Formats: sequence, structure tokens, C-alpha cells
Amino acid sequence: MKIYVGNLSFNTTDSELSDLFSQHGEVDDVKVITDRETGRSRGFGFVEMKNDDAARDAISALDGFEFGGRNLKVNEARPREDRGGGGGGGSRPPRRNRW
Repeated sequence: MKIYVGNLSFNTTDSELSDLFSQHGEVDDVKVITDRETGRSRGFGFVEMKNDDAARDAISALDGFEFGGRNLKVNEARPREDRGGGGGGGSRPPRRNRW
């Protein structure tokens, strides 16, 4: 089961998050999400656990748990919503001088 973990301290590492969740069962994968440009944590991540019962136990035990000075928000991850195509600006009329 894939678990969303929010409200992480910006200093939290993958390893620290893995250690926390492994107290509740076997952890398959952990990823703290970072900003592409700065490399800084975005304050959330995902944990994958092999056993769904262990994952549910971790969710109930760790939702609201203080970790790194912050109260975690932990729940089952939902599939990512399709946000459509890439960026690119719309067309805009050319700028004119005001004077």
C-alpha cells in the first residue's frame, strides 16, 4: 500500500522516514519529494509497505504523530490526478507603451 505523509520537516530524510515506518512493518520504498530546481524538500513524501494491515496500522499510529517538531498528516495515497498538458502561456496582445 502506498501511504502519503504530509507536514514533514524540511530536514526529514528518506532514511529517517523509513526508520519511523519500519517500526510498524516492512517498508518497500520511501521517497521524500524535493523541489526540482532547489533540491529542497517540499514537506511531503510517500512510503510503500508490503503488508496492507501493517500499512493501516502505521497510518492510524502516525497520523498526528509529532516527528521533527511537526504533526504528521498520514493517509492512504490517492492516485495522482491528471492535470492536463504542460505549461506554455496563452496568447496575449502585444504590450503598448502608456505614453
